[in-house]
Amino acid sequence: MQDVERLVEQATQQTGLSDLGPQDWREGLARLLDALEDEARLSELGHAVVENELVSYLVRRLELTQWRKEHPAIATTDVTQPIVVIGQARTGTTILHDLLAQDPASRVPLAWEVDRPVPPPQTATYESDPRIAEVEEVQAMVDLVIPGFRSMHPIGAQLAQECVRITGSAFRSMIFPTQYRVPSYVQWLLHEADMAPAYQWHSAYLRHLQSEHRAQRWVLKSPGHIWCLDALLAEYPDALLVQTHRDPLKIIASVSSLLALLRRLATDDPTMAECAEEFGEYILLGLDRSVDARENGTVPSDRVVDVQFAGFMSDQIGTIRTIYDRFGMQLMPQTEDRMRTFLREHPQDKHGTHTYAFADTGLDVAETRDRAQRYQAYFDVAT
Repeated sequence: MQDVERLVEQATQQTGLSDLGPQDWREGLARLLDALEDEARLSELGHAVVENELVSYLVRRLELTQWRKEHPAIATTDVTQPIVVIGQARTGTTILHDLLAQDPASRVPLAWEVDRPVPPPQTATYESDPRIAEVEEVQAMVDLVIPGFRSMHPIGAQLAQECVRITGSAFRSMIFPTQYRVPSYVQWLLHEADMAPAYQWHSAYLRHLQSEHRAQRWVLKSPGHIWCLDALLAEYPDALLVQTHRDPLKIIASVSSLLALLRRLATDDPTMAECAEEFGEYILLGLDRSVDARENGTVPSDRVVDVQFAGFMSDQIGTIRTIYDRFGMQLMPQTEDRMRTFLREHPQDKHGTHTYAFADTGLDVAETRDRAQRYQAYFDVAT
């Protein structure tokens, strides 16, 4: 594994740029590299994948920092009252995000513009930018290197992207432990790291993306927010939140199955049980923190809508109506039609079905259920 300076040198050579902005990214990258070296059990391919990915994040930092220097007015614009989906993974967050994205009044960060943000997208070419095809070509490789991934998680250049992909360039992001086994990095991230720099970078990224293509509101999504709601709301104090809920044992089993598949790209021998042993506690910690945020007032009750997974999956448009009503927004008939069209064109089993069982996690049902009791009781989440 290469050290920080060598990765920076590669990014600098690719871009001809050298200014990475404030140095708050450096500690996260150093800790991540240590964990990758000591804990991730990277294969030969994994070493190459990691190096390319981390250099790409540094390239984005270099390019965005340079663009801001050349266009300082971007920093003075506002990100007005975003809607943020904060549920844990595997609770319906992706389809909810994609449906909310069908509203022309909303702006979601799409995969192509997050991966290729410079220059910022323009309204006139937002549907035809050549970067769309570039990212689509890269994402098509997923089917070759991780067969079956699309059956678990939809991907596409013009589908909504998660915020953890943006905060990856701050190197304070839960995107890394989803891809690699890096428990010491997660320990730092969840218990020691100041997450303010990650959200400051996130906000700067959104300002950049909206500079030449605006909408009435941003609609954002990431399970990564649930561990640091205080930092999220410190950066976006007027944000409106949607928290999705599901039986925690279902979440743990589904996430563990997903991670065991995803990590195969870089590790030869990931197992569902190993992923569950590691990630199960992370998930339960995040759920507990969401309870803390309600009890201590970090998340005001009048600015959050709770969505139960079963109810949402049985009536997705009805759930959308509830969210709009609670936030005082109008769901226009043409927007609802767009949402229904999206559902028809993106059925849940379009790329196959995702099957999993809690028994394969190796975790004790009674112990895990007891550990999840506080969250389930507070939010009335059915077993």
